[in-house]
Parts: sequence; C-alpha cells; structure tokens
Amino acid sequence: MIRHLKQHSLVFLLLIMWQAVVGFGLVPDYLLPSPWQIIWAFIDDIALLGMHAKYTLWTAFLGVVIGLILSFVLAILMDLSKIFKELTYPVLLLNQTIPTIAIAPLLVIWLGYGILPKVVLVVLSVFFPMTIALLDGFNSIQKEQLNLFQSLKATKYQLYRHLKIPSAMGYFFTGLKVALSYALISAVIAEWLGGYHGLGVYMTRVRKSYELDNMFAVIFFISVLTLMLIALIKLIERRVLRYYYVK
Repeated sequence: MIRHLKQHSLVFLLLIMWQAVVGFGLVPDYLLPSPWQIIWAFIDDIALLGMHAKYTLWTAFLGVVIGLILSFVLAILMDLSKIFKELTYPVLLLNQTIPTIAIAPLLVIWLGYGILPKVVLVVLSVFFPMTIALLDGFNSIQKEQLNLFQSLKATKYQLYRHLKIPSAMGYFFTGLKVALSYALISAVIAEWLGGYHGLGVYMTRVRKSYELDNMFAVIFFISVLTLMLIALIKLIERRVLRYYYVK
C-alpha cells in the first residue's frame, strides 16, 4: 500500500513539474503541451476517441483470440513431437525478430485496407509469447507427476486435461499479459499505414494537423487501455488459478 502511494506521489510530482515547465514558458506549448491542455484535448475529443477505440479494441480482441487458438495447437504439437519442435522453433524465433513496423506495410499491400491485415499483424505479434509461455508451462511439470499419470495408463487427452494444461496456466497468463500489450500496439501501428477507423487513424490525422495536445491525449489513452486490459487479465488469472488449486 505504501509502495503504491509513493509511486502515485512520484507520478503526481512529475505532472506538476511538467505543468510548471510549460506554464512558465521554459518549453513552448506548441512543442510540448501541458498536462492541463492534454486533459482538455481528451475531454473535447472523448466521443471521437471512444468511437475509434472500439475498432482498435475489436481488432486486438480478434487477433488475441486467433493467436490464442494457434498458440495452444502449436504448443501441444511441439510438446508432443521433438522433430516438429525442432522444425518449428526457428520459424517462431524468426517471426519474433521481424519488426512489426517493417511487415505492416506489406500486409496492407497484400490484404488491403480493411480489418484483415490488422488482425494478421496482431496474431503475428501475440502468438509467439503465448506459445513459448505454454511450452514452458508444459515442461514445468515434475517427473514424478508424469510417471504417476503414465503408470495409471492415462491417455494423452487425460494427461493434458488434468496435468499439463493446469500446470501451464500460470505461465499462460504471464504470456497473455505480454501479448495484450503487443496486441494494442500492433493494431495501432497497422492503422497508421492504412484504414478508415481506429486510434492509429486518429493519431495520423492529428499528427498531420500538428495537434500535439490531441496526440499526447491518444497516447495516454492507449496506455490506460493497456493497463486496464492487463488488470482484467490479472483478475481472471486469480479466479482461474484459484479454481485449479482448490480443485
């Protein structure tokens, strides 16, 4: 509790210093808007930001769901077959080394300006951390537990249903929190390069008109949305892990 109060006090102090620097003219407000200007810009455009946020969140949601399904399938296949893992793992690593901003224009050229290239970019961004997290979770089970299930003649389905997947839940939620932060960023980046709706489109428009107060407003708005989604995942994580532990 005390630690959180100290963190909030530090943020509040930084905002006061920021306001003072701009207010006393040390930095012109057309280069760095004050926090007060950013707040008013957000209030003035809150309806428009909310409309654009719906499209960005929907894109991120679809990408995360598809990435989640692919991650579970891929992680189980890699866990079942060492040969498949050896063939697939380098491809996963290669995908992770490609910058999102570099592949986004290609997806727009190939798939158009609709929602499809944006969802694909989100999927490419999120399924790697979730797949690796699930693999680590599958490998975290103790050898004695595995031997017990094998001695009881458990099927592959029973092994994953009652041992491996429950053991991987903690790892999975850790990967999911990382993936969510990637998801929103990837959706916004894809919207920069082409589209009709979304927070990325809004950012492009206010940047071209040099409305820096609105630019800062949408940046902070995206940060708040990401923190809210991570907090929601933490709440779901506590419920799910409590269910597994009690059971």
